[in-house]
Amino acid sequence: MVKTSEAVVRTLIECGVDRGFTLPGLGVTWALPAFYDNRDEFDVVLCRNEWIASIMAQVTGRLTGRPAALMGQGPWITTMGALGILEAHFAGSPMVVLTETSDYDGYGQMGCYQAMTGDYGGADAMASLKPITKYLTYASAPHEAVYGVQMAVKHARLPRQGPAAVVMKTPIIRAEMPEPAKPGLYPSAGYLTHVPARPDTAAVARLAELIDAAERPVIVAGNGVVSAGAGPALQDLATGAGVMVVTSYNGKGAVVETAEICGGMLGTWGHAAANRVLAAADLVVMLGASMGPDYTRFRDPDLIRPGDQTLVQVDLDPRHAGWVYPVDLAITGDVADVLALLAERGLSGARAEARLAAGQAIKRAHGYFALPDLPAAQGSVHHTDVVRGLQALLGPDDLLTLDAGAQRIWATYGLRMPRPGRLLVPGGTGMMGWGPPAAAAAKMAEPGRRVTCLAGDGGFMMTVQVLPTAVQRDLDVVFLVSNNAGLGMVRDNLGDKRLAVDFNDVDFATVAQGMGARGLTVTHRDEIATALDEAHRMGGPVVIDVKVDPEAGHHEAVDNAPL
Repeated sequence: MVKTSEAVVRTLIECGVDRGFTLPGLGVTWALPAFYDNRDEFDVVLCRNEWIASIMAQVTGRLTGRPAALMGQGPWITTMGALGILEAHFAGSPMVVLTETSDYDGYGQMGCYQAMTGDYGGADAMASLKPITKYLTYASAPHEAVYGVQMAVKHARLPRQGPAAVVMKTPIIRAEMPEPAKPGLYPSAGYLTHVPARPDTAAVARLAELIDAAERPVIVAGNGVVSAGAGPALQDLATGAGVMVVTSYNGKGAVVETAEICGGMLGTWGHAAANRVLAAADLVVMLGASMGPDYTRFRDPDLIRPGDQTLVQVDLDPRHAGWVYPVDLAITGDVADVLALLAERGLSGARAEARLAAGQAIKRAHGYFALPDLPAAQGSVHHTDVVRGLQALLGPDDLLTLDAGAQRIWATYGLRMPRPGRLLVPGGTGMMGWGPPAAAAAKMAEPGRRVTCLAGDGGFMMTVQVLPTAVQRDLDVVFLVSNNAGLGMVRDNLGDKRLAVDFNDVDFATVAQGMGARGLTVTHRDEIATALDEAHRMGGPVVIDVKVDPEAGHHEAVDNAPL
């Protein structure tokens, strides 16, 4: 007889899921022998908490386009683990969540501690996961667990990708499956077959006509461009026609940011040049971009002007077109397919020179090519110095993850990504602590890349427990900690009424060494680039503790000026 756990593991492998992240407890503990028996085909990554496991699963799915598994005990997957699930939900990353009700051997109705059955005296795993997953099922019998996994993988992979969860009644995990199962079970392949719908060719032809006729067309590249891996195709098309490209936060780095066609990242925490390139447009083409208020300067009426500008939106989900702004043309489809059809038809290059000249003039006028040189106290550096050090590092094989806070604002403002698709950000939620686990997962998913994480001291401390996992896995990842001993962004906004924002100074180099990693300390701007080079040569996980002036603010990287 086959146990439920054994059948579930085989189903995951059959569905193409080959890596899972966990801090095992109860039901997952019972399933570990089945994972052990399949360890050549399924990699179980031990994490120090469910928060870290959830982020690593989310990033693995984002980079590979295939769901990784997040596995753990019900009370903790639905709370700490919900952070990465929420990011996957907002950012459209495929993920399969396997958890259970923690009712032990059927005691859920009796107020059993940890119980997540939804009964009196307990909590409710289904209610917790329902709002943040695109598919959720409850398996109370062995065959339901297998079929649930098949459906979870199916839904996680289908557009728009996202997290899908199976909650199992705990006793079934080690129960034997009846043979034959009733209802019957079938191989997974037939459930996973999918042929994407093609965009409407007439609508794409109309888009091409609008671009050719426009004086100043601008493309807004969002998360959909990054998820589709369509940055290079977008860059080629835009360059030939002289169309300026600006990006959302999630879309930053979709195209090479040193290219003429790139106007930078939009938003209050974006670049002044990008906002003014978009404001000057007569045609706005939104490619896989939700046009959320966070990067439209909270719907600044001078940035996007329905009726004055022609608005076109391309998205996988027809509900997204005309969601935030009314549009003149909506195209449903993958942006990669739309770009391929546009390239096949061809865009006119007759206006390219004039369009690019206008875009370059706006970029020069608003400081796109210059990063401010701002002072710092003795024995410390400014955020701008950190950005310069990272800029000097980035080469053809580099991948960078960001966290939340003042250092991220300066990075998104000042960094010019030299290759498309090499920046990972917590764009769904903007959570602190996301960057370090993201970097570890990125190295596992793309071992040929050189991976660096930029995080503040606040965020890094939240998920510093990823270091032992990186040590156990011998991951060559460099964690650059922008250490200003506090919550810099919040501190800036409080002015002279600082409360609950200042931390004691932590020696992260020593912390790293205590966890089995290596550590370096930087106190001068000239040491940053050298430390990054040295850290990457060392191998294994390395933490660079960069002492940043606590008085170095982020306001110089904010664009609130009238358009």
